[in-house]
Amino acid sequence: MTRLRLVFTLGILVLVATSARPTAQERRIASPAGRSATEVGGHHDVREGYVGGQWIEVRYGRPIKRGRDLFGPDDHREFLNDGAPVWRAGANVSTRLLTEVPLVFGTTTVAPGEYTVFIDLRPTEWVFIMSTWPAQTTYDFENHAALFGAFEYTPDKDVVRLPMRVETLPRSFDQLSWQFLDMTDTSGTLALLWDTTLASVPFTVVP
Repeated sequence: MTRLRLVFTLGILVLVATSARPTAQERRIASPAGRSATEVGGHHDVREGYVGGQWIEVRYGRPIKRGRDLFGPDDHREFLNDGAPVWRAGANVSTRLLTEVPLVFGTTTVAPGEYTVFIDLRPTEWVFIMSTWPAQTTYDFENHAALFGAFEYTPDKDVVRLPMRVETLPRSFDQLSWQFLDMTDTSGTLALLWDTTLASVPFTVVP
């Protein structure tokens, strides 16, 4: 190997190694994207596994507690709403529920599709909200036909408003999480967990 070729090769290796290391300016996203999903209505095939199912999924931003007292202070509603009329039930982007199967919340049947999800943190109860407001996945201040977070939310597009069951957990969840609990092919519970709070709503699956 000639000296020129050796210098060139070493230069390439140094460049690759340098670019692979995180720089001091790089920062992780404070509230990374989260997803929770379940599948219903399928069957188990010996060769192909679970087939024929339909998906229900929640997509949201996942804030971390970072030592904060989230639900204790009297002004926690204002803090979590961050200037919006309701809580986005996550961070940054609007929380969205996507379903391939009809669902019943309370007495309301929700058709397959995509919905935005909010929580009204009332002093006496939490209210679960599903809305047909479209969601922005990146903020566009000129787009008034879709929401980013819960900013500019109005209740005229609500399809579900349902009181939530709020419970205290024996352990603290550091990062907000949406989960499907007690799932069967005919019913389940949609739950938000953060710190020592679990807030949930039951639903049934329309066959």
